[in-house]
Amino acid sequence: MEGLLSEYFPILVFLAIAGAIAVAMVGASFLLARQQPNSEKLSPYECGFEPFEDARMRFDVRYYLVAILFIIFDLEVAFLFPWAVSLGDIGLFGFWSMVVFLGVLTIGFIYEWMKGALEWE
Repeated sequence: MEGLLSEYFPILVFLAIAGAIAVAMVGASFLLARQQPNSEKLSPYECGFEPFEDARMRFDVRYYLVAILFIIFDLEVAFLFPWAVSLGDIGLFGFWSMVVFLGVLTIGFIYEWMKGALEWE
């Protein structure tokens, strides 16, 4: 039991120091920073204009489609960078695997485009 506690003691010290630094930084910001709240700083922010409805209202499905499209292309970039860096090592199999991956994404993008999911009224 003694050996186990001595192995975890550095982790406990690290957590204590990290917590103390975090509390000190938050406390210092409250003590040293100028606190001048006004009505504009305290108002809720919603895309640059005043909020006009409840936050729990229904959103148009196009918001979700654009978000999904963003995630798809974000993941595409996340896969393309390491693929491009290691292209010399992975050979033809890696090349054609990425071509198939990009083909599937392109087909999905064309489908979404043809269905009018990217059209805004």
